[in-house]
Amino acid sequence: ADYLDNGNNKMAIQQADKLLKKHKDLHCAKVLKAIGLQRTGKQDEAYALAQEVAALEPTDDNSLQALTILYREMHRPELVTKLYEAAVKKVPNSEEYHSHLFMAYARVGEYKKMQQAGMALYKIVPKNPYYFWSVMSLIMQSISAQDENLSKTMFLPLAERMVEKMVKEDKIEAEAEVELYYMILERLEKYKEALDVVRGKLGEKLTSELQSRENKCMAMYKKLHRWPECNALARRLLLKNSDDWQFYITYFDSVFQLIDESWTPPAEEEHSLEGEVHCSIEQAVNFIEERIAEESKSSRPLRGPYLAKLELIRRLRHRGCNDEYKLGDPEELMFQYFKKFGDKPCCFTDLKVFVDLLPPSQYTKFIRQLLDVIPLAAAAENEVALPGDIKALQQHLCVVQLSRLLGIYHAMEKKQKLAVVRELMLRYRHGLEFGKSCLKTELQFSDYYCLLAVHLLLDLWLEGEEAAVWQCLTLLEEGLSHSPSNAQFKLLLIRIYCRLGAFEPVSELYSSLDAKHIQHDTIGYLLTRYAGSLGHYTAASQSCNFALRFFHSNQKDTSEYIIQAYKYGAFEKIPEFIAFRNRLNSSLHFAQVRTERMLLDLLLEANISTSLEESIKSMSLSPEEDDIPWKDLRDNRDLTVLFSWDPKDRDISEEHRKLSLEEETLWLRIRSLTLRLVSGLPTLGHTIQPKNSEKTAENGVSSKIDTIRALLQQLEAAVDSGKKFLEQKIQYPVLGPPPTRMAGFFSNGSCQCQTSLFYLVSDIYELDTNGLEDSAEIQERIGNSFKSLVERLTDLFNKCKGDLIEVRDGTLKTHPNLLENLVFFVETISIALWISSYCDSVLRPFKSNLQKKKKKKKESSVAMPPVFTHFLDYVTELQTLTSNVIDHIKGLEIILTALKLEELSLKDTLLLQEEKKFTKTVQGKVQSSYHHSVQEIGELLKKRLDTIKKLKI
Repeated sequence: ADYLDNGNNKMAIQQADKLLKKHKDLHCAKVLKAIGLQRTGKQDEAYALAQEVAALEPTDDNSLQALTILYREMHRPELVTKLYEAAVKKVPNSEEYHSHLFMAYARVGEYKKMQQAGMALYKIVPKNPYYFWSVMSLIMQSISAQDENLSKTMFLPLAERMVEKMVKEDKIEAEAEVELYYMILERLEKYKEALDVVRGKLGEKLTSELQSRENKCMAMYKKLHRWPECNALARRLLLKNSDDWQFYITYFDSVFQLIDESWTPPAEEEHSLEGEVHCSIEQAVNFIEERIAEESKSSRPLRGPYLAKLELIRRLRHRGCNDEYKLGDPEELMFQYFKKFGDKPCCFTDLKVFVDLLPPSQYTKFIRQLLDVIPLAAAAENEVALPGDIKALQQHLCVVQLSRLLGIYHAMEKKQKLAVVRELMLRYRHGLEFGKSCLKTELQFSDYYCLLAVHLLLDLWLEGEEAAVWQCLTLLEEGLSHSPSNAQFKLLLIRIYCRLGAFEPVSELYSSLDAKHIQHDTIGYLLTRYAGSLGHYTAASQSCNFALRFFHSNQKDTSEYIIQAYKYGAFEKIPEFIAFRNRLNSSLHFAQVRTERMLLDLLLEANISTSLEESIKSMSLSPEEDDIPWKDLRDNRDLTVLFSWDPKDRDISEEHRKLSLEEETLWLRIRSLTLRLVSGLPTLGHTIQPKNSEKTAENGVSSKIDTIRALLQQLEAAVDSGKKFLEQKIQYPVLGPPPTRMAGFFSNGSCQCQTSLFYLVSDIYELDTNGLEDSAEIQERIGNSFKSLVERLTDLFNKCKGDLIEVRDGTLKTHPNLLENLVFFVETISIALWISSYCDSVLRPFKSNLQKKKKKKKESSVAMPPVFTHFLDYVTELQTLTSNVIDHIKGLEIILTALKLEELSLKDTLLLQEEKKFTKTVQGKVQSSYHHSVQEIGELLKKRLDTIKKLKI
């Protein structure tokens, strides 16, 4: 066992063998040997050995534990349940084995059996947790039941009765048990009963979370629409803590609900269960003014009361009745707020919510008013006034962010924008003085200046100013050198490099972000969207692997979390874990990465290092199966991960999100159908059958071609939907979701090429079943398809021609679309070659038959059917075309190597000396990345060229 722990598996196997020589039937040694075998890649031997032991139904703890470890490593948790089922039969009173059995069921989600195992445990050892394990398993059955009616009429009422029994017998001990009772009542929509539980004696056990009882009561009052209680409770909690924002929201909601219902307090008795109720606007206004008056006496400044006043103004305006209640001018209130909290980084995000209370005509005046109260000092007459300490810097930063949010920078013209960029960078570099003592992992105080300057330059770039994008990269690289942990710099660099078609620097930036766990799903798209499409095949494989490793381990990890939740009685977390697992399983990104990863593997290996058939088999792909949950696809991407200070009309909207999800789904459908069509090729394998024999239907081949024809129709439909979608000409914000590759796929002709290639499969299959004699029409059709395919592929190649990087008026311009077209060309030619080898497998037997006939008849003039010459010409032309593309790529490599970037002087002498070195770095990175892309694409094409040479019949 020690050898296994240290990772020395070979020694472990040897030691186990020695032991087994002496003691032939030592179960545990056999299992430890099996673990060693499993870890050295001999899965089959390991499995055989393990089953040998399992068949003997061991009951010693060591063997059971070791087998559990082995099965877990084999990803076969269902075998663990069989193991403990047997053990429990032999040792029926063992608490330990029963609880292991329960946990084994939990790993595979067998809720019904968990419920039985829980009760069996409780009978042996009447401990409360075991009883409630069983109750929770009932709730899990209700959650997983497809039929909602069943869960509300059977599982939940049964769970409720089980808990009620314990309540009557006064056996409730722990907080978790009360939580569970509350959860059942809430799911049964028995809100009144749930409220009674929380307010009653049992509720006293709810102590582990702050305000746990109050929050639960509030939730039930809301469900029951008991607004007086909501209001009174919120009011009471705000008196205790006037900084708790959620209760202000509830307080306002309930006040206005009561006004709308014209509620009046009863004359004699209490207002409500929770005490006094406010039911008029006057009371609300006074209540907020009192909170502000209280705040002025408190030892530390509280933001809540001031923001609550702005929130109230906003709600009153919305109802069209603000002016009657003299709450003050929002502009003045925001100004006062800034004076009080402007040096806190949260000041901007607080005010951001309320800027629409300002009339646009007042924007510039408001910003000037804020600037006037910041202590800035200028060294000389015409110089920029700079802050003397971090507080003043924070205040100034807040104003700059607000200027951007109010659209003041957007309205400027080019010259003004460049002046602002210069000023921001000056302030950025000056601010670095305050952060000299910062650690490498800390952000510099003035980082936002640099980011805002880059945002302004991005505006200029989008308006057609080509040099601006290089300056963005320059400033970001400079910022990153001073603040190496700033994720915003890295994310923006990733986006811009990808927009320019340079993937190489992105891999390193992304790995330095050190994305953890769920982030592979939320920001992984930044990486996987571009790696493959820019020709960085190796990096694309790696980035897919990162993501897939996370998604696959999520399955295993979640079971462990659920088991821990049972052990510690954190029942309310269990449905959350299950929901989390489902959310990841139906993640859009997971489906995309799976599909792209398989297409990529086929592209790199099929018919190169392994045959197409073997590659498809090793991925266990089949054209009939579709494992993507189309109905439940979840878009888990974080599209606001990049900071943006844009005004609402320029920022990413809900509409953008919806459109992006629709586009991503359409593109995924096209890719997934392409993959399934390719995976159908080997199934059409050549089987020699007499013409029109009865057997064709039986051996399943004809149904296989039907599958392919059906998929082809689906592909056509998906392509149509895609084209319709693109007609909307959607422009996402520059920092919003990146568009898919769909537009390029249609416009460069790859789509038409790939579809006609799959139609060709259908024709060749027909030729195969009809034979050569009376198939002149099919042969001619195939011949024409070959011709038009060569034309289309040549067109596609023409769309790849041109300089990838060109120098125009002293500025660099990259053409990433040419690179994307080249990548599509490689993919399309690969599909053409896979289909050609299918064609080859059909024609070869025909040819050898013809030659046999020729020998029999001893005639020299047996006419060769035209399809052979068509095919030969086609293959020859594919070969010539591929060679031409390879030559073109060699040409691109030479041009890229010879490009002397240093001589570029960006005409605007905006660049300082220290910036110049960063510009050089940036341009070098882009050049090197393009060089790398072109090399990888060239290498792959050469391998494909070799496969063409084998196709001559």
